[in-house]
Amino acid sequence: MNRLRSILDRIDRRGYGAYKDLQGSYDFERFTLTIDRVQRDPFAPPSLIRVRTRDNRFDPALFSNPVRKFALEDFLTRRVDAAIRKIVRGNRGSGGSGRVEIQRPSQVVLPRTSMVVHRDYVEARMAVGLPARGRTVDARAARAVLLDELPKVVGASLVPAGVDEEAARFHVETIEDAERLRGMLPSLGLVAFVADGAVLPRESGASDRPLTGGAVPFESPEELRVTVELPNRGEITGMGIPEGVTLIAGGGFHGKSTLLEALSWGVYDHVPGDGRELVVTREDAVKIRAEDGRSVAGVDISGTIGELPGGRTTENFSTPNASGSTSQAANIAEALEVGTSLLLVDEDTSATNFMIRDERMRELVRKEPITPFVDLARPLYNTLGVSTVVVIGGVGAYLDVADRVILMEDYHPHDATDRAREVTERFPVKIEGDGHVSLPKGRRVRATSIDLRRGRRETARGKGLSTIELGRERVDLSYVEQLAEPGQTEAIARIIGEFASSGKSRAVREVVEAAITGLETGGLDSLGGFRGHPGQMSLPRPQEIAAAINRIRSLEATTERH
Repeated sequence: MNRLRSILDRIDRRGYGAYKDLQGSYDFERFTLTIDRVQRDPFAPPSLIRVRTRDNRFDPALFSNPVRKFALEDFLTRRVDAAIRKIVRGNRGSGGSGRVEIQRPSQVVLPRTSMVVHRDYVEARMAVGLPARGRTVDARAARAVLLDELPKVVGASLVPAGVDEEAARFHVETIEDAERLRGMLPSLGLVAFVADGAVLPRESGASDRPLTGGAVPFESPEELRVTVELPNRGEITGMGIPEGVTLIAGGGFHGKSTLLEALSWGVYDHVPGDGRELVVTREDAVKIRAEDGRSVAGVDISGTIGELPGGRTTENFSTPNASGSTSQAANIAEALEVGTSLLLVDEDTSATNFMIRDERMRELVRKEPITPFVDLARPLYNTLGVSTVVVIGGVGAYLDVADRVILMEDYHPHDATDRAREVTERFPVKIEGDGHVSLPKGRRVRATSIDLRRGRRETARGKGLSTIELGRERVDLSYVEQLAEPGQTEAIARIIGEFASSGKSRAVREVVEAAITGLETGGLDSLGGFRGHPGQMSLPRPQEIAAAINRIRSLEATTERH
């Protein structure tokens, strides 16, 4: 501490570049502060620091297995974030002077690079805006941040004396229960589970926090109620959605899309108090939608869109500007290519001509290459074992292909399967299709088609939740709806950057599997960082890695022969 204070005194009022002298490690008795990178000016991205406690005095039971470990790391990240907002004064000079930040978590719980819980220490990775007056060093403000506020943050968040260990234990046990429940789904023959008492509505369309006033707690229909035993919470009940084709039907504003949205986020664990802690879905579930204007590179969409006018095949289909139906067909083919056991589809965000074609249009339009999804949902399960949950409000033809129909009325689910059978008998509809569907051909993508050059540098980085910068190209991920945090986008950008730098051509699935294997072996830190500080990253799913690769407009890909 004295050495740090001495350096700050020496560089006070000098040009901002003098802060470079701070790089290195400093002993604060209870913890070590390491300044990994110093920003070039007060308006540049903040400096990167790490604080590591001398030991780890938390109960070892809180991090006794990989699930508990990342759950505790998530809890401590949230504690540091709360402590920063309470203790750190914030802006006190030019640019971002005085700001202290740690990776801001969402409502989901993920492995992140923000925190490391080791048996011998706890380490938090943060960013600090080193204070400036104009473009000169403000040593007085820097002392306040580094020598006063930062130690208080550590004391309030990284040692047991400043942390509610019972809250930490509850957090860890909640995540452990959710992970166990999700792992039980295949053996129970289920694709999803929604616990009784769950709160599904969100605060607003721009917030993933729970609705606090007026939300109707979820209650399973008796016909679908399942009882399971969890390691910490014990016996719980809820609605089990079985494998096969399930419809969620009902009138407008009765909670259909809210239920489907909760299922789409059930691939992740949630913090206590979120309302969806025990809403879990198969970990490889993919939400499918239309995406007008997206690029498609060499995708085999022949299973949903047949031969085009002029005899053009769709087994190696590319376009820079896909229509709604074509994009939805590509999204399904790409999901199957990387691997999924569950598709989630909402009528509201789907292309009408992809979802259904009634008898009149079938009779009028004889040359139609699109096979509507209503003809595919049943073969997808019978042939490939891929289940589907579809939200339907206005297309009764789907009743003929459904194994189960859940009717939402006033936010309450009802099992309407028997009633749906009666309706289909009274109003028969002809469903076409040959009852068979094949996996789309895999693709090889050319790493050399991804140009990372941006001037004299190579760039592969995330920009917020929905954008990746690869050289001069900006990849739009706005419609990749199961991305939860900007940290996932950053990790995906680095994965793509490593693949592009390899110069090799590989199958999409191989690229994704290699990335996941690398992360399982070396952790997120293996994606690189500056002198031990890996930046702000969260663990992405294979499905979102593939989705990002597929949306690179410069991507060149060709289908492989079976």
